[in-house]
Amino acid sequence: DLSPTSIAPLEQFRDYLTIVSNTDVKMAEAFAPGEIGGDHFRSSAIFLTQRHARHTEGADVYVGKSLDQIFAERVGHETPIPSMQLCIENIDTAGGCQYGYTCVYTDNISWKSPEEPLPMIRDPRIAFEQLFGAGATPEERQIRLQTQGSLLDWITKEIGSLKKNLGANDSRRMEQYLGSVREVERRIQKIVERNTSGEEREIPEAPAGVPDSFREHVELMFDLQALAFETDMTRVFSFKLSRDISARTYPESGTGSAFHSASHHGEKEDGLRDFALINKYQVSMLPYFLERLSSTMDGDKNLLEKTAILYGSPMANSNQHAHRSIPLLFVGGANGGLHRGGIHIKAPDGTPTANAMLSFLDGIGVNDLKSFGDSTGRLPLGTV
Repeated sequence: DLSPTSIAPLEQFRDYLTIVSNTDVKMAEAFAPGEIGGDHFRSSAIFLTQRHARHTEGADVYVGKSLDQIFAERVGHETPIPSMQLCIENIDTAGGCQYGYTCVYTDNISWKSPEEPLPMIRDPRIAFEQLFGAGATPEERQIRLQTQGSLLDWITKEIGSLKKNLGANDSRRMEQYLGSVREVERRIQKIVERNTSGEEREIPEAPAGVPDSFREHVELMFDLQALAFETDMTRVFSFKLSRDISARTYPESGTGSAFHSASHHGEKEDGLRDFALINKYQVSMLPYFLERLSSTMDGDKNLLEKTAILYGSPMANSNQHAHRSIPLLFVGGANGGLHRGGIHIKAPDGTPTANAMLSFLDGIGVNDLKSFGDSTGRLPLGTV
């Protein structure tokens, strides 16, 4: 019964949903006295790598190759963009954060290699231009970025030429797709116009292309991912919804408490309620993306049937900075590689989260790995 939980918004997609509970991200724990207290500043780098981060404020970072990049290494050469990394909140591009950890660990979840983090894109306008930008050179693309016209106006001749070679069904599908691209482009342009109008902003430090509204921002990023999947621009996205120590509030959630302060709820009923409301609100963003995927056909299947989504956190009881028994969800059909869903798997005590992630990699076709992170084996997810 999902109704009393923070994942209640996923009820309509329960047949695609696999819940995994009681696994541990031991690699996020402190390994030495100097690391105690720094959970928030190393956890993000550890979540998709399941490797302990080297304690440093310098350039000698080291953690591990992340799950998304292991998959991108296998399929990225088949698409124009091997992978993309998106985020919602601000990024500290350099220097140290706290407890002796560089901000690179705090801000990035995707690692191409143990020493090479991949930067996150916060601005939907930048992400749009990377995916769909017109122009043969960086200079032309920069000019395109500074104009108010539509991207599609730049490629009218190419579209007309292409349509001559398409049948009726393909032509109609292309029109629908181009209409979706134009609609997203217009939304981004309106955001830029509003944010450069001189009106007071809720997030004054954010770039002009970043909406003040959390929901609007997340939905734009999901739209871009769906459009990219539809045309096979890339098959791999990572998406960071918030920062560990975020002071952001979510009025639409039903509480005015800020994220980080609410996470330290003191085990009190009111505090637990507020933090649950924030978690439920963030989870409620996901159905928008799932609906987009399930309503988009790709051959004889919809995109949700062909997609595998991992949603989770390296933090369990945030009040204690605990990394044992973390929340973890898998959604989507993975083109038949994963169990259709509708199941809850409670792992035996002491099971590394990496075991579930290793099985997830099996399900998406990377089934020749002997281990991942600190895995001790595989946690079956109903893979076929």
